[in-house]
Order: sequence, then C-alpha cells, then structure tokens
Amino acid sequence: MIAALALSLASPAMANPKYAGIVVDAKTGKVLYEENADSPRFPASLTKMMTLYLTFEALDAGKVTKNTRITFSKNAAAEPPTKLGVGAGNSITVEQAILALVTKSANDAATALAEHLGGSEANFAAMMTAKARQLGMTRTVFRNAHGLPNDAQKTTARDMARLGIALREHFPHHYHYFSTREFRFGKHRIGNHNRLLGAVKGVDGIKTGFTRAAGYNLVSSVQTDGRSIVAVVMGGSSARARDQQMANLISRYLPKASTGRDQQLIARGPVVIQPSAQVASAAAHSLPKIAPIPAGRPSEVLPVTAYAQEQAKADEDMLARIVAQDVVRVAAVTEAKATDGVDPVHTASAPAQVSSQPTSSASGQWVIQVASMPTKSEALRFLEEMKERVGGELAHANPFTEVFQHKGKTFHRARFGGFEDKVSAWSACENLKKQKIQCFATMAN
Repeated sequence: MIAALALSLASPAMANPKYAGIVVDAKTGKVLYEENADSPRFPASLTKMMTLYLTFEALDAGKVTKNTRITFSKNAAAEPPTKLGVGAGNSITVEQAILALVTKSANDAATALAEHLGGSEANFAAMMTAKARQLGMTRTVFRNAHGLPNDAQKTTARDMARLGIALREHFPHHYHYFSTREFRFGKHRIGNHNRLLGAVKGVDGIKTGFTRAAGYNLVSSVQTDGRSIVAVVMGGSSARARDQQMANLISRYLPKASTGRDQQLIARGPVVIQPSAQVASAAAHSLPKIAPIPAGRPSEVLPVTAYAQEQAKADEDMLARIVAQDVVRVAAVTEAKATDGVDPVHTASAPAQVSSQPTSSASGQWVIQVASMPTKSEALRFLEEMKERVGGELAHANPFTEVFQHKGKTFHRARFGGFEDKVSAWSACENLKKQKIQCFATMAN
C-alpha cells in the first residue's frame, strides 16, 4: 500500500505553495524530515485535536464523564457540515461527541463541547490558545473549536506535531479513540475520514482536516516494529495527494526512527478547565516565554523536552497568582463573543482609563504587568517598590496604571511601559520572575 501510494511523488512544495510537512521520532523528538514546518498554515479540522485534548483533560479532572450529556445550543446546531445534525435543545454524551470529532469531524459536536467546557465558544478558544502555549505551540492561535474558516486561526506543521505527540503521551488511556474506524449514531453508521487507518501498517490515528483556504491536512501517528513517529502533512491539493504524501513520508522515514526506550517529550502544563474563564484568560499571560523553535535541519532534535517538571510546577504557582491578581482577564474572556480578528485573550473588558501620573505607555507598545490592585495608590506604590527593588531594566521603564471595572468593582493594573519590542519586554519580565516577582508581557491597549 505504501509503495503504491508513494509512486510519482516529488517534492510537493515545488508544485504546491500551501504545502508544509514534518516527521518527528516520537521516542526521541528527533526531526527526521521537515519542509515549511514553521510557516503559518490554517489548521482546518486539525483544530479538533486541541478540542479533544481539553476534553480528555476535563475527563481526567472529573469535570465531566463519558456519559455527561452535552446539550446543543442554537449556535452549535447551526454549524455548517460536516455535522451530526443534532437539533438545538437535544443532547449527546461526551463519548459520542468524542467519536463524532474523531471520525466524522462534526463541527456541531465540537461547538457543543466547547460551550459546555468553556461556558462559551470564545472562552474555549482562549483556553485552547492558552493550552497551546503550555505545550510549546508558540505559533498557534485558536479562535474556534472546529476549524471552520477564520483568518486569525493559524498554526504550523511543527506545532501540530507537538500536539499529536502530547495527545499520545498525556492520554494513552483515551488515545484509542483515534483508532476508531466507525461508530454508530442512532441508525447511522459513521466512518472515519482517515483513510490510512487499516491501509498503512502501524497507523493508529490521528486527524484529518480540510477547508479551501487550508487545503487537505493530516496528522498521523505510526507505531510498529518498535518504532514510533508522528507525521504532519498540510496543504495537500486533494485528499488523495495528501494521503499519498503521508504514505511516502511514513515509508521513507519510519525505518530511520529509534527503536530505543520512549522519552517523556512534553510535560503537562496546569489544567485549564475550571473555572474556565479565569484560567483560560490568565494562562496565556502567566507562562514563561518559550523560545521559538528554530527551523533547523532534519538531523536536529525537536526541543520538546524544554518543559522540565520543575518548570511545570512553577507555572502552576504562577497561574494561581495571576488568576487571583488580574481579574480583568476574566471579564475580557467572558465578554468576548468570538469576534473575527479579535483574540479573546487579548481583548480589554472596557476602554482603559489611564492615570495621568505616571504617564501611560502608547497604544501598540509592549508593557509588563506586575499586579492588579483595588486602589490606584496601592498600584502606584507597588510600582515604585518594584522599580527601587529591581533597578536594571526597570530603571528607565515608565510606570503607569490602568483602570478597569469588574462586577461593579474598580481595579487598577500596575504596569511598566517603554519597551522597544516584545523581546525586551519578555527579557525584563524573565528577570523579574527570577526575583520571585510574577509578571507577564503584553501589548498596551
């Protein structure tokens, strides 16, 4: 099967500018092949891999069970095909929703899950982006749970490989769903869109995807003869061409994969399921900077081991601190309604009122936030204490406050501005963290 599909395949990038691909040894993290692996692409229904990741996380956290009923809102029921066709007000189980995503790639089921777990589709999209950052997917932004067209929803082949590895490593007890060839829903027998299951030796999932803008996408997991890889093909010109290219990559690079012991490649970050709005909003700003993954050569190792367990614990502590301090993000995510082109994680809950002393940073510049306080005087005092204590990069920084409202109460962001770019803001924030001062870098409103 592999040999037949592999015939006549030259470099797909030469004929198809949408193409991107990568093959990663899932035992060691070594990149065996890559082409345009860091170029932005539309994920299409590969998006549902993250929807399923958060669903599995909710199952393990006891927030839902496989038999929990998921009710379809009018919004979910109105999603375009492919879909289950469940009417508004009707429900299915979590397990049925999982199977619908894995096989039929049902958009209505994805939205219903998102609304149940996140409170709203916008909240859940913010949770997805936050989890992507925790997993090291530095070039991925989610705006919805299904992958239907949204110009701002982007990813890369490398990020999708990370997510595929994370699903295998973190949820071995749920991973069997990705091998489902078909399932019954009512009187219907629903087959899996992944045509390599059962056709190519060792393929056990994971997910297909297609939109006109994205082309034909596929993430495949292969485990056979003591070797294990995760491969990604994005931007295929047809389902057949995509499958052919994937089969070709498996045939060529699986024999080069290690037969040694499995390594823990991606540590799990803090759970971002409950309370969804608080954690989702804070998580995107609470994690330390993850260095961008270099394009690299196929002989290099995918640096998925960068998250040590100690760092994961530190992230949990920081997450709790930021959730408690920066309540503006709760309001931001809660009030966002998935407006195209606006990331809920970065949306202000109300127009910021900037104090006259100290002066504010200009809109569009990078700033560091160190706290949120109930009064302006406390926020200003905290800023002055930080400036005296730290010095260095903060010596010439511009301290300022911003007012915001949440549930009828007034709070004040304590921020430092005056940073030339993202790199300098992140660098200053990293130095603060070394001194046990929690912070995050963001764009000024």
